[in-house]
Amino acid sequence: MSTDWSRLDPRHPLFDQHVDSTNDASAFSSCPLPLPAGSEVTIGHGGGGRLTQELIDRVFRPAFDSPPLEAQHDAALLDFPAGRLAFSTDSHVVSPLFFPGGDIGGLAVHGTVNDLCMSGARPLWLSAGFILEEGLAIETLARVVRSMKRAADAIGVTIVAGDTKVVERGRCDGLYITTSGIGVIEAARTIAPSEIRAGDAVLISGDLGRHGMAIMATRAGLEFESPIVSDCAPLVEPVRALLDAGLEVHCLRDLTRGGLATALVELAEGSGLSIAIDAARVPVPEAVNGACEILGLDPLYVANEGRFACILPGDQAGEALEILAATAPGESPAIIGRVGPGPSGQVTQRSIIGAERLVDRLSGEQLPRIC
Repeated sequence: MSTDWSRLDPRHPLFDQHVDSTNDASAFSSCPLPLPAGSEVTIGHGGGGRLTQELIDRVFRPAFDSPPLEAQHDAALLDFPAGRLAFSTDSHVVSPLFFPGGDIGGLAVHGTVNDLCMSGARPLWLSAGFILEEGLAIETLARVVRSMKRAADAIGVTIVAGDTKVVERGRCDGLYITTSGIGVIEAARTIAPSEIRAGDAVLISGDLGRHGMAIMATRAGLEFESPIVSDCAPLVEPVRALLDAGLEVHCLRDLTRGGLATALVELAEGSGLSIAIDAARVPVPEAVNGACEILGLDPLYVANEGRFACILPGDQAGEALEILAATAPGESPAIIGRVGPGPSGQVTQRSIIGAERLVDRLSGEQLPRIC
């Protein structure tokens, strides 16, 4: 029985034998047909042909339906609002894809939206790039995409552009997502580390450590009396509330990889000032604290995906705290410290018993693949 090479999957071993056994250029004259559509991602879904279009029509277009996306052009055409623009991009490689309190889809939307919020911007548009592993279940992808759509709709942002690539089995842990976002800055104020001043108060929007510990507990199969659920959430509402109240917000920073400790070191270095915090005022849930003790981790360095630090004049801290208590996701917003004149870049923490220690960056990664 003869083999119809024009219909043979190029991954089939006979395909390589056929190509290697001939010097005739006609061996390459007919391309193999793509594999039929099924329940898993195939290499053909990344080839730019019929399977790629089918994946777009079957999964992405129904979920992300918007006029700019429906144009199916190489770039989305957008009406530019008045004001300055903020632009940010973020890649998401979290493992597992689904975790208590969220998944990689919602995380991808919230991650970029929250980065835009930290500059005081109102998020408007997102693009989404997908790296898919051959063999990923189409339903898993569809579930992630639906989560992204729900998150975007809840915030009021539109996914207007995207891209998909497929890699061979074993070259990607199921699914990676890169999101880029654009937002408009409507206020004249600049919100950045350079605006921090000595005497400013340091606030955090809620309790710390939920996201990193939710991921770690899921990976390790740990169960606690009080389940730990990720804090993955958008920060649009509390940031807008602070700005709409007319507060003189100097700097905002979301507390993602590296947690509170790393964020404060970055802000101290960026401002050329010092920051001192009080450990007794930093809210850490009992379950998170217990998990950190078991695993030998410091909750100050554990990642969050729905918490941020706010730095503003000390005499406005009380009003800011009331606003955060009413609008921020999570529990227990707190005033945890103050900015000092120096030494430049130094962060210190006063312990519960009154001892003082320096807070520095970690030399390695405490919890890899958490976002």
